[in-house]
Amino acid sequence: MTQATLTVTDPVMLEFAELVGVDDPVAVAGARTRWDVGGPLTEGSRVIEAPSGVVDYIPEEMVVTVRAGTPVAELAAVLAERGQRCALSERGGTVGGAIAVGQNDLNVMGKGRLRNSVLQVRYVSAEGRVVTGGGPTVKNVTGFDLPRLMTGALGTLGLLGEIILRTNPIPAHSRWLGSDGADPFAVLDSVLQPSVVLWNGDKTWVLLEGHPADVDSEAEAMAKVADFTEVAGPPELPPYRWSLPPADLRQLTGTYVASIGVGTVFADGPQPTPKPDPVAQTVAQRIKHQFDPTGRLNPGRNPGA
Repeated sequence: MTQATLTVTDPVMLEFAELVGVDDPVAVAGARTRWDVGGPLTEGSRVIEAPSGVVDYIPEEMVVTVRAGTPVAELAAVLAERGQRCALSERGGTVGGAIAVGQNDLNVMGKGRLRNSVLQVRYVSAEGRVVTGGGPTVKNVTGFDLPRLMTGALGTLGLLGEIILRTNPIPAHSRWLGSDGADPFAVLDSVLQPSVVLWNGDKTWVLLEGHPADVDSEAEAMAKVADFTEVAGPPELPPYRWSLPPADLRQLTGTYVASIGVGTVFADGPQPTPKPDPVAQTVAQRIKHQFDPTGRLNPGRNPGA
């Protein structure tokens, strides 16, 4: 496996590479909103910050180039000025931190999956080199898909410095609807493209987005399944995020809110640790060794934890 190293003249990225260095254990900290994901950082590791700022934004092409240390809220404000948004979760933190964790937004069916929205990454390798993977247009990209690999890797394969993200339009209209006793799976099947369908075992919440006429049409289709009324927004979500196949959702107990059609569950306790897949573990270890043979990047973190 090879990393796509290109000639880089950007002084900001070169300065970031110099800051990362080549020897000691090092980690990047953003706003620390997701700092505990994947386990604690190894004590004694040097902690640095990634560069920040929006580098380039082409609304007509629906792509934005942004430094990893940029707050998600700052990027969202820039995009909103041109009526656009991106797949990043709106829960604070920095762009690089959100991508390193790889967490989709609650509105994943409307905004798209984060891993599919990261078009290009520019990061610093364990050897202190600036590496570029991917490209602003998919048709111009060949070779291994580094953007998808880096998304959710917790910075253990490379320290993100700059990202190109796909954007999409902010819908003209949106409505949250709620129903007591509606079958969430029947609701999901009744509409063409809901942005969110949530269920806590008793109540169902749905977010519809689009042109007003389309939203009204979808609401009428849902009314044939159950009685819905307009609500202010989604319910308060429990703190722990699980990943479950759809077939297991009906067996859930306790306090939870399931995102139907996505496979995500918000629960009041941590998800039981699944039995490790030895094949997947072997592949992950080999990839880690290929990208970071000395284990100096974000040591202690485990993307599978």
